Amino acid sequence: MRILFLGDVMGRAGRRAITENLPRLRQEWRLDFVVVNGENASNGMGLSGAHAKLLLDAGADCLTLGDHAFDQKDMLQYIEKEPRIIRPLNFAKGAPGRGHRLFDATGGRKVLVTQALGQVFMKRAFDDPFGAVEAVLKAHPRGGLAQAVIVDMHCEATSEKMAMGHFCNGRASLVVGTHTHVPTGDAQILSNGTGYLTDAGMCGDYNSVIGMEKTEPLRRFLTGMPKSRFTPAEGEATLSGALIVTDDRTGEAKEIHMVRNGGLLQPSGPQD
Repeated sequence: MRILFLGDVMGRAGRRAITENLPRLRQEWRLDFVVVNGENASNGMGLSGAHAKLLLDAGADCLTLGDHAFDQKDMLQYIEKEPRIIRPLNFAKGAPGRGHRLFDATGGRKVLVTQALGQVFMKRAFDDPFGAVEAVLKAHPRGGLAQAVIVDMHCEATSEKMAMGHFCNGRASLVVGTHTHVPTGDAQILSNGTGYLTDAGMCGDYNSVIGMEKTEPLRRFLTGMPKSRFTPAEGEATLSGALIVTDDRTGEAKEIHMVRNGGLLQPSGPQD
């Protein structure tokens, strides 16, 4: 299978990049399944139902969230009626929605997608992400009912993301980090066939401070004083993420490619 994972969609610029480019990329790259992290798609804070529909209609098969999962209040209800949206496994007991799901892909194949929130440097203490992911992986072995298994590790610390990659090695097809909005250059296939990338980066305007218009963040760094709200930058966005090619029989990743499409960053993607 050819599976594309795109990092955090940031505001209007990120949404526009998805709607204008994802339909074309699905055809050009012969994609079988697409996961998009929609964490910051609505004004940089959470995901609304209307914007979720926009991303799904553009060609995403699954949307993941993060620590801002329910910043847009209508998501509390919307996620209950839209099974293609995944919130973090360990967000909170009693949170609406689901933290994992088995999805249909092309050719009758199945893809398991799950997401966990990290604990290091996060603003609130979430439940143990490793124990939460362990339970899901035990119930859905790679290469069994699920031809591919995708783990979105949403957290600040690169060490915690790397630890999750090795923890899932041999059991997931792809472990990819989200949340920090800065793409890393360490795409690799681990020893037991798990594709890994520390951070997918964002789908947003990189002429910014992690997706936000520069003036207010700079003011706060220089003076320690807020003056106005952060607002997402609205220049041309780069689609950032990873593409993996998996073996349907084993669920192993056979190829991994860093994706940078459009905007300011140097282009990267599959060559065939």
